[in-house]
Amino acid sequence: MRPQLLLGALVVISLMKPSWATPLDDSLLAYAVNVHRTPMQTWGPGYGIYLGRGVFITAAHVVGRGWWTRPKVAIGGQEYPTSIVKEGSFEGTDLTLLSVEENLLPMRLRLRKTSLCSAPPRPGQQVVTVVPEGVVRSHIIAPQQLPPSVRKFSTVIADVARTGNSGSGVFDAQSLCLLGIMSRKISISRTRSDTGKTETIDIAKYFVPASEIAAFLPADLALNQ
Repeated sequence: MRPQLLLGALVVISLMKPSWATPLDDSLLAYAVNVHRTPMQTWGPGYGIYLGRGVFITAAHVVGRGWWTRPKVAIGGQEYPTSIVKEGSFEGTDLTLLSVEENLLPMRLRLRKTSLCSAPPRPGQQVVTVVPEGVVRSHIIAPQQLPPSVRKFSTVIADVARTGNSGSGVFDAQSLCLLGIMSRKISISRTRSDTGKTETIDIAKYFVPASEIAAFLPADLALNQ
């Protein structure tokens, strides 16, 4: 089999793997929130993850410029006003930290604290993507499985269609530590030989890894201390 065909077969096989959630996976739902701009963004709610001490993390582009979008965290249908702790950018570190007055949050959330994974993500590692609507299992794929033009995104998962979108949490399926925050889809363009039309195909999703999250957090918010 030619290398190109073998690569394609591996990608197809990886996308066909089942993604059964477990009751332990469902326990992660408590950390997941929606993020709303003001007024609400036309494409629907974004996602975020509770870190602890009233602080939530999401993708920077979900919030945009916080002084303008005035983001709110939504939990169980109730919105909470936020302040910006730290703001990244889509082109740089795609992370933003939001803070809510802790005494306003549900007690079930105030008692929680997220742990960051200390080990780097590895190809084949089973993960759980988490949004308020549910959890989905997937796995990390090696950058070498991607076209050369997008291999700079070294932390990527398979199963584009079902897993959480921007701002959702990516957790290790065994230890349930936070591996990263979902940033973007990775897509390629191809021209159909039968029609000559160019189409865009989503092939993977990139997440900002825990090591970058740890570097982004202010010193007083270090999670694993």
